[in-house]
Amino acid sequence: MTKPTVNQFVQMIKDKTEELYGMGTDEVTNNDLYYVVCEIVNEEINQDWAKTEKTYKQEQPKQVYYLSMEFLIGRLLESNLLNLGMREVCNDALKQLNLSPEDIYKEENDPGLGNGGLGRLAACFLDSIATLNYPGHGFGIRYQYGMFEQRFINGYQTELPDYWLKEAYPWERRKVDEAVELQFGGSVHMLERNNGSLEFRYEDTDKVLAVPYDVPIVGYNNEIVNTLRLWNAEPVTSIDPTTDEQSYFKQLKNNHEIEQISSMLYPDDSNDEGKRLRIKQQYFLVASSLRTILTNYKKETQQSLIHLPEKVVIQINDTHPSLAIPELMRILMDEEDFGWDAAWEITTNVFAYTNHTILYEALEKWPVKMIQNLLPRLYMIIDEINERFCQSIWFDHPELRDKIAEMAVIADDQIHMAHLSIVGSFSVNGVAKLHTDILKNQEMSNFYNLFPDRFNNKTNGITHRRWLLLSNPRLAEVISETIGEHWIERPRELNNLLRHTKDSALLDKLKEVKKKNKQDLAEYIHKTTGILVDENSIFDVQIKRLHEYKRQLLNIFHVIYLYNQLKDNPNLDITPRTFIFGAKAAPSYYVAKEVIKLINTVASVVNNDATIQGKIKVVFLENYNTSLAEKIIPAADVSEQISTAGKEASGTGNMKMMMNGALTLGTLDGANIEIKDQVGDSNIFIFGLNAEEINEYYQNGSYNPNEIYQNDERVTQIMDQLRDGAFGHDVEFTDIYYHLLSTNDPYFVLKDFDSYVEAQQLVDLHYRDQDKWLSKSLINIAHSGKFSSDRTIREYATGIWNLQKQL
Repeated sequence: MTKPTVNQFVQMIKDKTEELYGMGTDEVTNNDLYYVVCEIVNEEINQDWAKTEKTYKQEQPKQVYYLSMEFLIGRLLESNLLNLGMREVCNDALKQLNLSPEDIYKEENDPGLGNGGLGRLAACFLDSIATLNYPGHGFGIRYQYGMFEQRFINGYQTELPDYWLKEAYPWERRKVDEAVELQFGGSVHMLERNNGSLEFRYEDTDKVLAVPYDVPIVGYNNEIVNTLRLWNAEPVTSIDPTTDEQSYFKQLKNNHEIEQISSMLYPDDSNDEGKRLRIKQQYFLVASSLRTILTNYKKETQQSLIHLPEKVVIQINDTHPSLAIPELMRILMDEEDFGWDAAWEITTNVFAYTNHTILYEALEKWPVKMIQNLLPRLYMIIDEINERFCQSIWFDHPELRDKIAEMAVIADDQIHMAHLSIVGSFSVNGVAKLHTDILKNQEMSNFYNLFPDRFNNKTNGITHRRWLLLSNPRLAEVISETIGEHWIERPRELNNLLRHTKDSALLDKLKEVKKKNKQDLAEYIHKTTGILVDENSIFDVQIKRLHEYKRQLLNIFHVIYLYNQLKDNPNLDITPRTFIFGAKAAPSYYVAKEVIKLINTVASVVNNDATIQGKIKVVFLENYNTSLAEKIIPAADVSEQISTAGKEASGTGNMKMMMNGALTLGTLDGANIEIKDQVGDSNIFIFGLNAEEINEYYQNGSYNPNEIYQNDERVTQIMDQLRDGAFGHDVEFTDIYYHLLSTNDPYFVLKDFDSYVEAQQLVDLHYRDQDKWLSKSLINIAHSGKFSSDRTIREYATGIWNLQKQL
């Protein structure tokens, strides 16, 4: 397809503005112009989308369907322009019209379809699937409200509704003709047919309509457009206004409950009502998605479902979509007349499961009664899966008989969704080498002993198109000037930068790029927070979900330590440092919210103390999301990846900041290990206990944080400051003080403190030699191609999905 010239694009903008608004480009708002450009881009996309769908129908390739509760896709206008090869043309056309491209692009709301790494990974994967010419699509939920919009009031996190759909979303297409009717609750009656088979009839069920909204996933420079289908929950019938008052209000209540299903990402599940809603969401996602998958399969192949695994593979992203396993069994048996064994053979050759956590408390479990009440037929199938699985262990694997209670799908009146996912899938993968090893040797060792061929590793990746080419165009330009543009489609070619690590001219360019990116972020910080930061200071960045195991607390303890040092000696010779945080805490996670308050309180004290001469500043940016990450990451000097070893499955922020030239300060956890293996020990800062040492402490119970508190004067001072009200009033942070000591510091914050401080001192010393620092930065960029999601998706496609590229 011939792309428009700048002058042609200018005319297209003028014509479309007149068509939509009846005015000239100088008479409409930036928001109007955003929709104008989206209309133009959509016209380009729709041609490729139709052609891609036609090709899939004609060729009938095997396709992957990626089921996920989260797709953190970020803003799409600039990304779609980039992938279509039209970004520079659009930018120049807007400038020719005396418009700022950035002002137009930022009119787009971040879709509230995800929370963190899980959702961003899913988005990166869809980008790579399309770019690599693989036939694959995503299925998710069209949440009306995202996680929440975060605001700080007196330093405390306050949650506001994230109504990202308050304006029309230009990338979605409503497909009401492909809506699916689903059922919850009621009762199930088992009847015997004349031929001896069983029939299951449902009575008194609550019906819900799942309406699809399709979003295009545009491949890079290849005219491939795959689909992300998002489901919206709607009433099956409209309210009858002529009915009596009681019936009318009952209908209103029922419709409200239906709409709640797709209303909010991750409702609070600390109570039964929230748990029921989450189960409804999960079934809503998988049941509607399976209906689409099977309908398309039948329509396009005209084959029996016995051949389904030859054409369909379904990847379960974490356990949230694992109800798809019993739901497919239900469809095959109850609607397609397959017997159990044949249905199980099909099912277990269709599903593959990605595990994303090794935190036992984070492994999903649902009360049996809840599943029985909401999904009675599915519970019968899950119960049968469990019974047959336990019997197979008893009769076929007597060496594991004493482990049956630990491995059962149903145990202690709970359904263990990770166990269901493993039992019902042909592949189980971790997302970093250490993570997979821990799954095989510790958390899921019994299942690994039973199904050794099922377990494999697929280290996560990120799309370098968004996280380098789009978010850091200055750096991308320098790279292309140095090694050519082939790295854009073959990211491993970033390795060619290794030849230039001593090239002083290139290092100067890298220095200038980083300086400008830091200036941009400093301006943003001042504009949004009022805080003036030194653009020549080290930008030390920790951006990720607020959780105890991610140890933002360790980070702020180090800040307090530095502050204490500077109070004792204002002339202390340290490199100025700006500590930048971005994180949301779950609304009901008390400790995490207290850590947010602590960081904000320390920031207020440190930033306003003239005696320390501005040598350290602390900035906690509100409402961390994809668009904010795109501002922060290009400016980062230090990438804080400091989770307790053995707790972080992989991490992807570590890859994004590495790709943009930041040096990793981290533990031997998740993908940090593989980053270290790539860049070498001298180009990363590693500290702290490793996973084996952590596990040994857990096993023998020999760790005593009170000893550190009593014997390390730095820790004593920090902890006493929390207890005695040095930050905030007297009781402000006593909960953190007592929490660390009374729970035996489960994430080893105090234990790793000394090693962390030493590593931070090394960061300070190394940063002073800018030539060496920039060389280390370039080495990190050069090795980051390994962590492109293109590599990850190739491994999925060949090692799990058995897909062929559509050329």
